[in-house]
Amino acid sequence: MQKVKKLKQSKFIFPKSLTGIQGLDDITNGGLPKNRPTLLLGNTGCGKTIMAMEFLVNGIVLHDEPAVFMAFEENTDELSLNVKSLGYNLEDHVNSNKLYLEHININRNELIETGKYDIEGLFVRLGFAIDKVKAKRIVLDSLDTLFYGLDYKILRSEFRRLFAWLKEKKVSAIITAEIGETFLTRHGLEEYVADCVIVLDNRISNQIATRRLRIVKYRGSIHGNNEYPFIIEEKGITVFPIISEAMEQKISSKRISSGIPKLDEMLDKKGFFVGSSILISGTAGTGKTSIAASFVYSVCKTKKRCLFCAFEEAPNQVIRNMRSIGINLDPMIRSGLLHFYYSRPTLQNLELHFISIKKMILEIKPAVIVLDPITNLMTEEPNSDIRSMLTRFVDYLKLQQITVMFTAAITVGSIERTPSDEGISSMVDTWMMVQDIELNAQRQRSLCVMKSRGMNHS
Repeated sequence: MQKVKKLKQSKFIFPKSLTGIQGLDDITNGGLPKNRPTLLLGNTGCGKTIMAMEFLVNGIVLHDEPAVFMAFEENTDELSLNVKSLGYNLEDHVNSNKLYLEHININRNELIETGKYDIEGLFVRLGFAIDKVKAKRIVLDSLDTLFYGLDYKILRSEFRRLFAWLKEKKVSAIITAEIGETFLTRHGLEEYVADCVIVLDNRISNQIATRRLRIVKYRGSIHGNNEYPFIIEEKGITVFPIISEAMEQKISSKRISSGIPKLDEMLDKKGFFVGSSILISGTAGTGKTSIAASFVYSVCKTKKRCLFCAFEEAPNQVIRNMRSIGINLDPMIRSGLLHFYYSRPTLQNLELHFISIKKMILEIKPAVIVLDPITNLMTEEPNSDIRSMLTRFVDYLKLQQITVMFTAAITVGSIERTPSDEGISSMVDTWMMVQDIELNAQRQRSLCVMKSRGMNHS
């Protein structure tokens, strides 16, 4: 019997250009296609120009790749001024011959079709700019202004010429364009020619605006297919990948004290597992925040950093209130061991809150995080979205070996219903219920460990 020879498959690595944009390189599996054009689509105010500029600046700063930015709408002075708020000083890069900025003014009233329209003049100017700085990256912003008012047949021909010319020049290009109503783009042609198409969106739900990103296609490469929320802030763009990191979780057998000796005894006499997730649920006034503060205070005393995310009481109010039970958080804050994140839940949606928290995690590298109360973030989102987001967040914290404690406020008479309906209690490793019980005309607080995975508990 003749043996069938198996072909050896060599591992091919698709050439890519790292964007340096946090999260975007993850969902593109390594960046945008190298020496190929990427089409960046979106309506006004979605962040197309900022994302394109960050791609260029990061290429210059992080990878020493000179760049060209060709603008058809904003002039160079306006462009430089607009991105200064992000910390980008374009003049420095221009003076060091790493960046070439040019504005081409196209008067729409003077565009007259003669049947011989072509973009040879653009190729000349682009070619000069690329040669001048030896550019590896280029941005054209935006395509709609360049090709406004042209016949469909001319458009089709010129689009193909432009994209083919960019490939011949071996530059990694981003071309921005407005999104269309019927097709992705206004003309319905560009998305078929480009090797990579990314759509940006800025939608409003429950009076809260959320920017999202979606990779429509990416020739030759695997990529994330979902919509990904992103924010634009003083340090640029951050994309939050909607992926679960559960497969890479690190499981620890080490313990961390709750800060309450009697509670530690209930938890196998050792406290929580490092990197685990804890939920404390109960009605108002049962001591949820006090338990969380005791935990944070105990951890800070071991010289480890903590992040307290407050969604109800302001940090100063939390600090004042904890003094009444003998917990002085002021020294921990002054020493840099305790940090607060405070925001009203209605200021932004759940995903953007977690993006902001994740950025603080990367900056301060805490051992413990408290979210108090998590239920305040759940007023506007569907249950499935809440569970999905919390699961990804917990998976991320487990990967970083960060212990997280959630508090959940429940209403009187709904103990069986909340927070189980949101799926939080089944997701966490340890669930504790605190109650205010009326007995013989007196009220007494009780704490019950409903579950605690991997340990004997009372």
